[in-house]
Amino acid sequence: MMRIQARTEPSSLMKVASPLIAIVCTLLFGCILFSALNKNPFEALHVLLIAPLSDMYNVGEMLVKMGPLLLCAVGLSLCYRANMWNIGAEGQLLAGALGGSVVALTFIDSESVFVLPCALLAGIVSGMLWAAIPTFLKLRFNSNLILTTIMFNYIGLYLLIWAVNGPLRDPDGYGFPESALFSEAATLPTLFDGSRIHLGILFAILSAFIGWFVLTKTHLGFQIRVFGADEPAAKYAGFNSKKLSWFVMLFSGALAGLAGVSEVTGPIGQLVPNVSPGYGYSAIIVAYLGRLHPLGAIVAAIFLAVLYMGGDLAQIQMGIPVAVVGMFQGVLLFFLLACDFFIRNRLIFNKQTTH
Repeated sequence: MMRIQARTEPSSLMKVASPLIAIVCTLLFGCILFSALNKNPFEALHVLLIAPLSDMYNVGEMLVKMGPLLLCAVGLSLCYRANMWNIGAEGQLLAGALGGSVVALTFIDSESVFVLPCALLAGIVSGMLWAAIPTFLKLRFNSNLILTTIMFNYIGLYLLIWAVNGPLRDPDGYGFPESALFSEAATLPTLFDGSRIHLGILFAILSAFIGWFVLTKTHLGFQIRVFGADEPAAKYAGFNSKKLSWFVMLFSGALAGLAGVSEVTGPIGQLVPNVSPGYGYSAIIVAYLGRLHPLGAIVAAIFLAVLYMGGDLAQIQMGIPVAVVGMFQGVLLFFLLACDFFIRNRLIFNKQTTH
């Protein structure tokens, strides 16, 4: 007979092995899925996971996708370490894109060096404000943070769609729902000629190191870790739960907003309805795959960015639906959570006795 038994202390082995087991299980699931689609599973996995790293152009495109994933994941990692279940990175990213675009379009004829910093700052502040509303509702009225942040994702999306179909639509764009192209002064510089890699990737990596420093080297980070591990103990020690909640949510909103404005001022160069293919949602997987550690999120963001690139290549080269990538991400999160369960629990097999 099989039963679940709680461990006396978390398994150090499973903490390390859980992401690896989840990835292996996801790959096995992928083999079954591709076989069901009458595709060669080994060829499909090669296109999905190896081809995106086959040349420097593809590596550059992978880094472009890695940037917003990492920015959102670093903020979410701090939120989840504090038991603030922010599912709203997608909405905060879109709010950042919208706020930054307003500034970029307002000064579209300006060549001032201050246009880009102002647009980036507007995106950061917009993301913080979008995170502040559900945080206020949570702390003032004890609303469910998961539900409110999810709802604000959709509000942010439809607000952006309204903007590009209304006040921010390009009057010379033949009716297409998009803004005018930003001026060069409002565009992030690329790091290499012939590549779309822009300054946003440096923002993302820097944010991961800042998040790591705050979480592991400061008293504030210690409070966040204690608050997430044992809230009653944190309150008994005199830690201010409201200030900690505000900090992690606003920090997460700021990074998500920076991710959004970096997209519109970077590779896109204008505001369009499909700013994000779901970076804010995928960042949840990145945060968990990185073990809720800002530096671990770097490796996890690379893996998810490869999946995004591989999904595009698989659709072009093999005719595999792009929705398969979304399924991969969902299955990966499922296996990761399932494996994480065994960090604090284990299976016990009891021999049945007959009387």
